[in-house]
Amino acid sequence: MINACFRAGFTGDVFLVNPKYEKIEDRLCYPDIPSLPSLPDHAVLMVANPRIEAAFENAIDAGVKAATMFGSCLLDDGNPVPLLERLRGMALEAGVHVCGGNGSGFYNRVDRVRCQMGGGAAEAPGPVTFISQSGSISAAVSANDGRLKFNLTVSSGQEITTDASDYMDFALDLQGTRAIGLYIETIRKPEKFISVLNRAAEADIPVVIAKVARSEKGKKFAISHSGALAGDDAVFKAVFQRYGALSVDDPDELFAALQLLSTGRRAAAGSVVAIADSGGERELLADVASECDVSFAEISDVTCTALEASLEYGLIAENPLDAWGTGHGFEGTFRDSMAALMADPNAAVGIWVTDLRDGLSYHEGYANSAVQVAESTDKPLAFATCFAKGKNTELALRLAQAGIPVMEGMRASMVAARALLEYRSFQDRAPIVPPRPPDASIVELWRERCATGVPFSDAESFSLLADFGVPVVKHHMVNTRDGAIEAASELGLPVVMKTAMPGIFHKSDVGGVCLWLADHRAVAKAYDDLASRFGPQVLVSEMASSGVEMSFGFTPDPLFGPIAMVGAGGILVEVLRDTRFAVPPLDEGMARGLIDQLAIRPMLDGHRGNAACNVGALSQAFASFSVLIASLGPALSAVDVNPLIVTAEGVVAVDAFIVPKSSNENISSEE
Repeated sequence: MINACFRAGFTGDVFLVNPKYEKIEDRLCYPDIPSLPSLPDHAVLMVANPRIEAAFENAIDAGVKAATMFGSCLLDDGNPVPLLERLRGMALEAGVHVCGGNGSGFYNRVDRVRCQMGGGAAEAPGPVTFISQSGSISAAVSANDGRLKFNLTVSSGQEITTDASDYMDFALDLQGTRAIGLYIETIRKPEKFISVLNRAAEADIPVVIAKVARSEKGKKFAISHSGALAGDDAVFKAVFQRYGALSVDDPDELFAALQLLSTGRRAAAGSVVAIADSGGERELLADVASECDVSFAEISDVTCTALEASLEYGLIAENPLDAWGTGHGFEGTFRDSMAALMADPNAAVGIWVTDLRDGLSYHEGYANSAVQVAESTDKPLAFATCFAKGKNTELALRLAQAGIPVMEGMRASMVAARALLEYRSFQDRAPIVPPRPPDASIVELWRERCATGVPFSDAESFSLLADFGVPVVKHHMVNTRDGAIEAASELGLPVVMKTAMPGIFHKSDVGGVCLWLADHRAVAKAYDDLASRFGPQVLVSEMASSGVEMSFGFTPDPLFGPIAMVGAGGILVEVLRDTRFAVPPLDEGMARGLIDQLAIRPMLDGHRGNAACNVGALSQAFASFSVLIASLGPALSAVDVNPLIVTAEGVVAVDAFIVPKSSNENISSEE
């Protein structure tokens, strides 16, 4: 570790502490920290788990304010408080920053500080900070072939005190940072994480995140690996989307996205333009791009004319472009064709598809042509290979120097292209303008109502929704047969009747809902039946028109707080699990964007002769609902508005289930 530090170019003092030795590898060794010539800034605890607590205590007593721990910090010593928590308590009380445990340290190339178990020659600082809660992934990504260079790499491990958010915050002030990559199981300081994402967005520094432990088994492994509560993947993605972090699935995608986003060039307006030297490669590009939700630009007639001037007979001027033909004059053909594509007003980024190989003359020609094209535009240009195991390191490094990344593998490349376009959309977004909440006095009354801990009646649930601007079905709460008949007359037949007795939460499952009551006799009969089985209180409501059933809800996330949900409604909410989540509050445009992502979305455009639904009204209703969640979410444990009926005329909620937070345990036992 000491040699690795000096090889990195560290010019300060490094002291060895070990009471058993006077020297280690010809370096003087001291018995303890107080014996050192001066107090160190940082202690690296390279001791086994049984000794780490005492070593850390000695460092704290000596006044050291930062430490790196490589050990797992797990120990079966009979103490009811786990070693990891004891170390955390010691560090927090003393105000000591700890990197680790169960990590492999850090390397700050800007300040030439390397606290790692080993390492080679000093590395020049690059434009990317990489923070990983996995030591193995940190080592693998850091030790790449040179096409992605870093200013700071951190293996944060169990994050005893200092977590990914803290390292991100540091990186935003570090020289040369153009992009930040995270490989994480969880976020331990959610409020700071959001604050740092906002800082990164303001500084135009994209953050790319591979969040693992997405599956149930993965979450279980995260707890056993680092004690991390991995959280709900849908919630994490909602948080990432709200604050501009770019989500990828694995290290290959993370690496490719960081390559593309760290060049300093940002996507222009429009979509992808691409050129390939093979029909089969172009077909793969089209397939994978579609799967990754990457679209290709519609190029102009002017661009088509320019392409036709460069292409051999029989080749079609289109995007993506197969420009090979016989290969005659390929270098000029590809250079001029790519330049024409990049100049198109709808071109946001150029992707050059070929499996580059070192030492191949025509691939050298591609590289030379690409450099010339890149010099003529400020739009990003990158190579994408179809096969990720080609020998192209020499070419890749040369192109990287020219600001042209070579991304390995078509899927990772298309995910990177999507991330680039998503980042542009996030940076270009309009300010969020949610619907206005009700008067503060009304909001306070609902907070006081929630504080009672009593589940809401159907009528109260509808009143709450209506106060926040969510349309609800017309209704009356009654407790007599005559009252039910009178309500039906006022609302207009046919009507719906459902039991409104407290404690019955899934009414349709127990036969507590009667539909299409078309006359007074049917109303009276339905009332008698419900009253005899459940009790006298019923809700009578108008019969909503048929339409597409949707649902609103929320998740009280333990890390990030209340999260709003929109999805398919009725029984489809459980069958399809077609839902999208968002950090509230939203405006109508953001709500529309989430709704457009749903699998059920085409149903809203009309089908089999049905009129198209009023998606604008649905979007406005969900935006209003998100304001409710933002205002009252901390006081609620369950909100289920299902279904909402969407028609050409608008949207209306026909059932709602709302439970205050303090009554959660009682509801769970009842269900």
